[in-house]
Amino acid sequence: MPVGRTLLAVARAEDAARRAELAASTRRAEAARAQRLIDDFVAAAERAGIAAEPLQARLLTGQRVRTDRSGWYLRRDRSIAIGTDGGYYALLVPGGLRERFRGARLQPSPPPMIVGRGGKDGETGDLSFFLDRRLAEG
Repeated sequence: MPVGRTLLAVARAEDAARRAELAASTRRAEAARAQRLIDDFVAAAERAGIAAEPLQARLLTGQRVRTDRSGWYLRRDRSIAIGTDGGYYALLVPGGLRERFRGARLQPSPPPMIVGRGGKDGETGDLSFFLDRRLAEG
């Protein structure tokens, strides 16, 4: 391979690595801002006496299963919730027979500032809108 092409390939790889790091940094900053909103929501819900409920997840097969978390659903289809621990949970999970009997173990996801970004179901919006709506509903 000629030297010019090698240098160009190295420059492109370095540029791609910089873009990837910038994108990751942006996602981390967004998640930190969203987490502050969630922490404020959890405190406000507890002050207002809004009871958390046991969360249920939906398996890829469509069946509902219990989980190891309690919290507040944000979307009307119950696909996103905030846990009492301040975690942001997507409630569509893989699983099978074991999860149907034992329940699903949820892991929090980095929270986005825009709920449903890239989704096709129409219930998309700012995280603050969903949190405020849930507080208003009691």
